[in-house]
Amino acid sequence: MLRDKKYISIDFSETDLIERNKELSVILDISNFLASSLKLDDVLNGAAFKMLEHFEFDACRIYLMDKSGRHLNLAAFRGTDPGGLEHVGITEGFTGKAARTRFFIAQHVSELEDKERAALLTSKGFKIIICVPLIAVGEVVGVMNLASGKVMKLDQKMIDLLEVIGNQISVAIKNSGLYENILKKKNKLLEKKNMIEFFAYSTSHDLKGPAIAIYGISKLLNKKYGHILDDKGRDYCEKIQKTSEQIVTLVEKINIYVQAKVAPLDIEDIRIGGIIGELKEEFSSVLESRHIHWIKPKKDHIVKADRLAITRVLRNLVDNALKYGGDNLSEIKIGYRKDKNFHILSVGDDGVGIKKDQYKKIFRVYQREKTSQGTAGAGLGLAIVKEVAERHGGEAWAEPGPEKGTTFYIAISKNLQGK
Repeated sequence: MLRDKKYISIDFSETDLIERNKELSVILDISNFLASSLKLDDVLNGAAFKMLEHFEFDACRIYLMDKSGRHLNLAAFRGTDPGGLEHVGITEGFTGKAARTRFFIAQHVSELEDKERAALLTSKGFKIIICVPLIAVGEVVGVMNLASGKVMKLDQKMIDLLEVIGNQISVAIKNSGLYENILKKKNKLLEKKNMIEFFAYSTSHDLKGPAIAIYGISKLLNKKYGHILDDKGRDYCEKIQKTSEQIVTLVEKINIYVQAKVAPLDIEDIRIGGIIGELKEEFSSVLESRHIHWIKPKKDHIVKADRLAITRVLRNLVDNALKYGGDNLSEIKIGYRKDKNFHILSVGDDGVGIKKDQYKKIFRVYQREKTSQGTAGAGLGLAIVKEVAERHGGEAWAEPGPEKGTTFYIAISKNLQGK
């Protein structure tokens, strides 16, 4: 064709290819399909469908080799119900033999050595069985079984075509496996990323609370006793306030340097009353200055949990009540109850409350309720509460207060194993 020309230009036509070379057109069609998806189920089911579409077979079954390399499990089929043929050992029948020897096998059902299997296949109307080993990069990944209810001509050209298609399907299976592995690794990385964020912001909250308390105490000291202090004393108070503000800013930057480490839960018997007492002391200056009534359980309770995590949860919830409760906030109530499976802690207030459509949304990362606009915060406090609850085998949720305000709950499983 190039004898008298420098080059030729030919428009590709699948229709013309079918007329010129039907076998190549079949390979092209199946190749295009196998390239259209990386999901294993889609690849296998589509491949089985294509085999019945292009060839005069009544059934197609695709088996995949298990990790042990000793068994083949049915992964996809088209045509006759494969009942009784779902699992095959590599020492069983022609399917196992094809996997074991890596040979293309075609046989009359009536001539099978396994008479029980021959009877089963005959009952399904099959006369010819073909087994194509699925080999990719030198590894047998499975076997494709093709069955026909009538005697058919099988020449070397057809055998070559089926083996080439089998190789294409094998490569697609391999690619699907690589894709699934990538997805798993991606999900693991995402999970670690989320845990890093949780750890980073939890640390931030742990340090921010005391810094805010220092700021409040120094401000109260300057306000109530400033007239007693000399200029140097008042200057010290102001420096303490500025330094505590710098600590809060610095804490936010610490998150950038947090590495891929996640603190494991240290499950032990903790006294809820002790934690509540510490938190009251921590927020005492704010509670006193705003005349907020602090209510705690009448009895102390012992719970098996991670002390730091539970302290973090209660601190975040109290801090949220103080931040978002509004100017008319007059009460913060810490509660405890239990049922058959859980210890349930609660923090309620009589503040401005939360809209009903926000109760589920507020536990999402970076989610903030509209009433919190204008108040400092990263939108992570309640996401941390939710994470801690789930790591303790429970859950976190919020409900409207008896008359006004909001009550937050965290359930802790009674089945946690500790020291």
